[in-house]
Amino acid sequence: MRKLVVSLTFAGLAYLAAAPSALAQKTVLTVGVATPDVGRLDPHVATSNADRGIVAGIFNGLTRFKPGQATFENFEPDLAESWISNAGKTEWTFNLRKGVQCHREYGELTAEDVAYSLQRAADPKRSGFSADLAPLAKAEAVDKYTLKVTLKNPIPSLLGLVSNYTGGFVVCKKAAEEMGVDFARRPIGTGPFMFEEYKPQQFVRLVANKQYFRGVPKLESVIYRYIPSDASRDLAFESGEIDMLFGKQDEPWLTRMRKIPGTVAFAIEPAELNWLNFNITAKPLDDVRVRRAMMLAIDRDGITKFRGSNANRVAISVIPSSDQGAVDLKLPPVDIAKAKMLLAEAGHPNGFTIKMIGSTNPTMATSLQMYQAGLSKIGITLDVQPVDNPTFHVQIRKDLSPLVPYQAARFPIADAFLTQFYLSTSTVGTPTGVTNFSHCNVADKEIISARSELDPAKQKALWAEAQRKILDAVCAAPVYESFVLWAHKDSLVLGYELKGSMNLGPPILETTHFKK
Repeated sequence: MRKLVVSLTFAGLAYLAAAPSALAQKTVLTVGVATPDVGRLDPHVATSNADRGIVAGIFNGLTRFKPGQATFENFEPDLAESWISNAGKTEWTFNLRKGVQCHREYGELTAEDVAYSLQRAADPKRSGFSADLAPLAKAEAVDKYTLKVTLKNPIPSLLGLVSNYTGGFVVCKKAAEEMGVDFARRPIGTGPFMFEEYKPQQFVRLVANKQYFRGVPKLESVIYRYIPSDASRDLAFESGEIDMLFGKQDEPWLTRMRKIPGTVAFAIEPAELNWLNFNITAKPLDDVRVRRAMMLAIDRDGITKFRGSNANRVAISVIPSSDQGAVDLKLPPVDIAKAKMLLAEAGHPNGFTIKMIGSTNPTMATSLQMYQAGLSKIGITLDVQPVDNPTFHVQIRKDLSPLVPYQAARFPIADAFLTQFYLSTSTVGTPTGVTNFSHCNVADKEIISARSELDPAKQKALWAEAQRKILDAVCAAPVYESFVLWAHKDSLVLGYELKGSMNLGPPILETTHFKK
């Protein structure tokens, strides 16, 4: 009995000694992401969804999207405190915050760093986003805290191009030049978190930047774990190994996660448009009647309902409905009889078979199967060559498939989507090719004119006309839009209301913390 009492006494003392740490507020956030490894953490070449989320915590822009928002309106000051432009919107002056420190003792950020960053982001040899910054004529430091940006022509999205998104992230010049290619593995920025450690195929760890200009982050570190398996990420979340995760992108996952006690599961903007591109120069797709028949055979409402209305919505235009300038084109309903009539008029009364390339990505593969089912009702057979997703993206950019199913969101203003997917100079297989898989050229005039139109109402009218022309020519068949799905423990406080994120994941800010 005495031995038992002594043992219990020691156990009690041990508990009391451990209690402060056991009951202390949690300060390490672990996030499960859906890729097998890190890509590149240089913000000007970080194109994968997982990398963009990490980069967003390390770097700032001159401006920033309001935390938790993914809309073009109401940009907030970030590294810039204020800005003005000339009447023609071709010259902009940004006044920088003073005292902003680069990570790891690389010194104070100045206008020279920002000018260098914009020039770097506009350079095709050093940036994956150079096309977005093509209108940039010059970025120069007027003095230590004043930056002047000169454009070749006015554009509708400059404050977005210099925001905390893709090419707008600001790097510290000294660190970027000193490290060279190693900068993609040891990035230096000014954001609330600093790069600390990388273990291949395991994790990236960030730590709090205690010199952050908005205040010391409440989290001590953020760990991004690489867990490509949806099931494995779910198990890690349910067991408490991770606190937040990128979800399987379908409604059943969202429904299931919302039933787990202590879990907040959500669908956020920007919703990605899912659509089918028709190469209007390839037979038999060069006949608009064929393209129109195919669009009439695809059941947008049925596909959206099948995928789930909590995680998806029906498309309304050839660009995402959340983009500034998007209009409801009143897309025609399914009409099998009319589709068959159009095919007969085009000389294909019995339909035809067309070869194409398809991705094995589960979401894209499922959508393609539903397209196949609808088109089979009018006698069209899609002979699909399935390839892995990276190969799919390489091959479609070489113009190797007459039909291209695609899913994408872009900077939330009509110009970005229209330019990349429907402007003739973006046609794949050409020297300036981007992602115009349809070879569409019917709305070039409106897309280009809208960029220099300073009257907002006239600009939106040009974007609306561009969308109507693209639909009338049936360059593409819009189908549905899918939200980005995430979940986190309800003990985590993000520090803002989450409606969307341009970096496709909840921003981790200096205010983000766990409840005590």
